[in-house]
Amino acid sequence: MSLPARHRRTLVVLLLGTGLLLNGCGLESSATPADDGPITLGFVNGGSAEFHTCLEESIANTAKSNFAKLVTVNSHQDAAQELANIQDMIARHVDAIIVQTVNTTALKSDIAKAGSAHIPIFLTSVSADPSDILGAVVVDLKAVGKLDADWIGDDAAGREVQVGVIAGAPGAASDLLVGGFAKGLPANVKVVANQPAMFVAAKAKIVAEGMIKAHPDLDYAFVANEEMAFAARTAFDAAGGKKVKIVTVNGTDEALAALKDGRFAATVSNSAKDTGELAVTNTISLLRKEKVEKIAATPARLITRANADTAPLYCPSDGS
Repeated sequence: MSLPARHRRTLVVLLLGTGLLLNGCGLESSATPADDGPITLGFVNGGSAEFHTCLEESIANTAKSNFAKLVTVNSHQDAAQELANIQDMIARHVDAIIVQTVNTTALKSDIAKAGSAHIPIFLTSVSADPSDILGAVVVDLKAVGKLDADWIGDDAAGREVQVGVIAGAPGAASDLLVGGFAKGLPANVKVVANQPAMFVAAKAKIVAEGMIKAHPDLDYAFVANEEMAFAARTAFDAAGGKKVKIVTVNGTDEALAALKDGRFAATVSNSAKDTGELAVTNTISLLRKEKVEKIAATPARLITRANADTAPLYCPSDGS
């Protein structure tokens, strides 16, 4: 899915903390791909939310521009399907597998299965023991959640307020995101509800309807992605909860428009486009044993109405 193009901006790739610096002990493929031959990459996507769609489009575009072959499959938020997809990629004899995992616990089995076949795994969004993987492009999800929490803390200005959490799918990215958010809240902000909606807008609408009914004095809602946030906004408004301020995550064009007209209060930009580009270029470089960060990070930035015009491009645009 392509979104309207905005002015492209150069983003700086950061290292993720002191413990995840470049090192040479990572899992490598049994043979380095020939420099003059095409690399075949497998991409195991985790779901079908806008992030997943934009990530896959970015990976496909970048693979094509780097003359790499790409095979894609989708796990649809099912850990058992993810492992089956890993096994399928092994059978296809790909040179490396890029994985947007649905469950960090299940990921251990994925890594072990691929490792036994001498096919390295490169992760997006989350990381693992650097010695077990080829590399990763991560989003510091705890830091992302904390950025939204900090905004609520500043906006509440010491007042006793209530916040509801509409989480994504338990077991992977959502847990880290919600954990960072909850830990970052000041004492005057009380979480009165926390329920998963599996990153699905229709489920988020149902959760939001129940949440505002149970907590009519709700002041804020933290929603784990913008697709769910739009559904929550509709539900809150229909139930008399127009005063609820929504903070969310991603930084899509639609969300920037919602910031400007007041439907959302804040979001955190973490570009799927940049994550996909880094995943492919770093995977290829690491396969070729070129010097590149083993663990790289997609920059995250708090976006509000005040700075919405300077937000980075979230999804690849037509022709990119």
